[in-house]
Amino acid sequence: MRKIRNIIAIFVCKLLTFASKLLGKKGSSGPGGIAMKISPTLLKDLSSQLKGPIIMVCGTNGKTTTNNLIYSLMNAKGKSVVCNNVGANMLPGVASAFINMSSLFGKLKADCASIECDEASLRRVVPHVSPTMIVVTNMFRDQLDRYGEIEMTLGYLNEAIEKVPDVTLVLNGDDPVTMQLAKGRKFVTYGVDENCNVSVRESKEGKFCLCCGRELSYNYYHYSQLGDYYCKNCGFKRPRLDYFAKNINMDDGIKFDINGKIETTLSVNYRGFYNIYNILASVCVLCECKESYVGINSVFDEYKPQIGRMEAFCIGGKTTVLNLAKNPAGFNQAIATVLTDKRSKDILIAINDMPSDGKDISWIWDVDFERLAEGNVNKIYVSGMRKHDLAVRLKYGGFKNVSVVGSERDDLKKIISDDGEICYMLVNYTVLFATQANLKALSTLSEGGEIK
Repeated sequence: MRKIRNIIAIFVCKLLTFASKLLGKKGSSGPGGIAMKISPTLLKDLSSQLKGPIIMVCGTNGKTTTNNLIYSLMNAKGKSVVCNNVGANMLPGVASAFINMSSLFGKLKADCASIECDEASLRRVVPHVSPTMIVVTNMFRDQLDRYGEIEMTLGYLNEAIEKVPDVTLVLNGDDPVTMQLAKGRKFVTYGVDENCNVSVRESKEGKFCLCCGRELSYNYYHYSQLGDYYCKNCGFKRPRLDYFAKNINMDDGIKFDINGKIETTLSVNYRGFYNIYNILASVCVLCECKESYVGINSVFDEYKPQIGRMEAFCIGGKTTVLNLAKNPAGFNQAIATVLTDKRSKDILIAINDMPSDGKDISWIWDVDFERLAEGNVNKIYVSGMRKHDLAVRLKYGGFKNVSVVGSERDDLKKIISDDGEICYMLVNYTVLFATQANLKALSTLSEGGEIK
């Protein structure tokens, strides 16, 4: 009976996924949820067939990129990998990813898995899929109405990890909040082991020691609470890093050495200091899975970022860059990356407050928008459901070159046609997909240096 239920569930999921794609939708989550209602044991039955490692990637920022880099690295080693590449990271999305890699009769055609998982959902996923490793990229404030403060998110992750006591944690050693998960557990760490002078005037998310409550001190820090931290009161400090970046050069792309358990040099055409952490995490997982790191530079060269990760479009002969930013740490890093571009620029900032974005947007007052005054900015546009809140925030930031606009294709055309040499669009989650669709359409329609 169990096998018959599994077959029916798989058939329904595959049929609904196919129908969703015909209708122009992703079909990456809903069909899996329906399949799990038909056969609640399906995901456990599928995942238990894997002989290789099962990696789960959590964290506030960078988990989609890190997960997809792990997928690319493992795939390059000849492994067939279950992966929720498009970021459907709750239980239904995880179920869909496994079902998509199985036959109609429930035979999983994969060697291993790399699964992005929402921090609050991990506790619901691990009873069905038992991970070999859990990667935690970082922990920042995000979706305050859903997660609350960082301590609540820590509680969700601790609850999940308690259910899989044999798991190995892969932790960002530069993050004092994330390192709270290491107590009494198997773990390896990665981080940046030098002062790169990239810190900005931003509030630290984990300002106080979670062991004793005193304010943390730093030999240096990179952004938010990430850096070489220590507590003068109780002795809590950054651990010795197992995989660490040194000799970082960001003049043209990113070049750095990885030392520790391995020694290699990487040079990639990526932008953004935060990508060093994404790369380190993926290399750490690869090596801990006992796979060779020889030739990984070519994998990073060929990697195509997911939607809205500094995604570039050529429209009317002008470059427009789309980037997802959904919390203070993400926005501050996006702004830092924009500032490395010395060309004159127009900037769109767009924020919605749908449930998947978080209804509470008070965090915009923690974003260091004032730094944009240093960035050769021609004009700033604000859009989205909370565009007027953004306009007020920027007014208090001292900006007079701000325009409130809509989110339709004609609005984007107007922004792109302005006088800046390049256009940046920094948007949160639910703004992202419609904006990308409009930019793709404009890119296709633009010919001869004009925007149609």
